[in-house]
Amino acid sequence: MKNSNNNTYKINGNTLIKLGFEPDKWFSEAINHINTNQLQGEDMMNYLAQYKAPPKLKLQEGVNFEVNIDAENELEASNVNSVIETMTQVMQTPTVINGAIMPDACPAGPKGTIPVGGVVATKNAIHPGMHSADICCSVMLTNFGNADPKSVLDAAHAATHFGPGGRDRHQQYRFPADLLKAFEQNEFLADAQMIQAARSHLGTQGDGNHFLFVGQSAQTGHTMMVTHHGSRGVGARLYAKAMRIAEQFRKKLSPETLKQNAWIPFDTHEGEAYWAALQIIRAWTKQNHSCIHDTVAETLDKKIEDRFWNEHNFVFQDDDIFYHAKGATPLCDSFLPESSDLRLIPLNMAEPVLIVNGKATKNNLGFAPHGAGRNLSRTQHKKTKEHMSMQEVFELETEGLDVRFFSNEIDITELPSAYKDAATVRNQMEHYGLGNVVDEVLPYGSIMAGDWQKNAPWRIKRRQKKKE
Repeated sequence: MKNSNNNTYKINGNTLIKLGFEPDKWFSEAINHINTNQLQGEDMMNYLAQYKAPPKLKLQEGVNFEVNIDAENELEASNVNSVIETMTQVMQTPTVINGAIMPDACPAGPKGTIPVGGVVATKNAIHPGMHSADICCSVMLTNFGNADPKSVLDAAHAATHFGPGGRDRHQQYRFPADLLKAFEQNEFLADAQMIQAARSHLGTQGDGNHFLFVGQSAQTGHTMMVTHHGSRGVGARLYAKAMRIAEQFRKKLSPETLKQNAWIPFDTHEGEAYWAALQIIRAWTKQNHSCIHDTVAETLDKKIEDRFWNEHNFVFQDDDIFYHAKGATPLCDSFLPESSDLRLIPLNMAEPVLIVNGKATKNNLGFAPHGAGRNLSRTQHKKTKEHMSMQEVFELETEGLDVRFFSNEIDITELPSAYKDAATVRNQMEHYGLGNVVDEVLPYGSIMAGDWQKNAPWRIKRRQKKKE
């Protein structure tokens, strides 16, 4: 528009909006350049061409995915049908090029949400919703040689922390200086609340299906400890940030894409920074496991004979292809920087933890199951046990095992019957070529959070209020 005082033309944001551009962070730079150089007409449009948004990406049709699961009864058939239905919608996402579901698959949200036991390969895109808020949920094994299993479980009980929140200042593990520096240098991680969560949640395992398991090798008799947890509050905070940025890209690139499948293009500043943040979170989570394992070794004055670990909620890169595993164990050595080719697949507290290796095939995409999965929700499972007391269910399903709940409250939704049949999962692993079992950690005992909400402060207050 013309300025009557100096006979010059000046544009503003409304000018660009009228020309068909959506408000964006480049507006101020473009407006300043156009006004400074008095660009008009064709010259202005030629300059603005660099900011023209690409055509909106449409949903895809007909992208196939591998089905590595069979239903052996009516209940499993319902579960498998739900998994296939939701996975079919996931595969419509414009960036997706391949996918697979594992024998432990089960739905994990509204239709179109990647299921637990799902693998989705995308091109040049990182989808935070496809690795979920529990970034780098993972398992670590330490071999303590001839250590007494009860002594290991007792030492572990003193070393670990289950339930909500983190450790108070006097019980925190040391946050390694190099890891702190990495947080401070990454734009996704460099804020006070994120770093505070990283400090207080170090050496904590959370709740739900996370566990500490002690058993003995079927091959050697050595006592082994396995921990299962993710990146806790710090990972959840990173996930929330990433989903907000992914949503901004979704609105620009593909409004038809479901919000839970929004993505961050890897070849952007945000994409590279987020990928770097994921690797830092991976290192933090490995340290989270190591704190507990190292403390047990120090307490017992035992030499560590062996140690290896793997994540099963993460994103793995192969050139410009990103494999999103939502509860799937990576088999390919190229996916993990560590030297070991051994991976861990837990089933339930009364079954062995499987030690496996394997290679990528057309149907497995380089992955195996991450556990036994569920056919019923927690609420549905509780209903199947209403004819028994929790203590009766607990004693029946944990006979011969040293099973402990950190909150001292039984959680029957984490007992063996809450999960799919372990033998079925193993049979389907063998049938579909999803890893080779090379050893088993036979169960001695385990620790889980338990029903910590039963005596949560807000519940105690509510019970007290009712009494009054």
